Amino acid sequence: MASSAEYLEHVLALLAGVPAVTHRKMMGEYLLYASGKLFGGIYDNRFLVKLTKASSAALAVRETPYEGAADMLLVDMESSAAIAALVTAMLPELPEPKKRRKS
Repeated sequence: MASSAEYLEHVLALLAGVPAVTHRKMMGEYLLYASGKLFGGIYDNRFLVKLTKASSAALAVRETPYEGAADMLLVDMESSAAIAALVTAMLPELPEPKKRRKS
């Protein structure tokens, strides 16, 4: 089941306190980036973030975004400030984006 644009807008509103948030549609779902780093996504209208020390300390429910994928953590909070703090704490733990080669 693809995620809805309405749910994307709801999540983006929750992420208003996170600088430089962008999203990319991928096969009916949405990947979420902050400062160029992939930190989570929206899968079947579920807001999931990558497993890091910071996210594991704040969230408990693990879910699989799709068959064959690694587990992620379900964001079950509605506080924009708490979500902004979570994502900001995750950013230093995430890898830098890969450099793209010019063709």
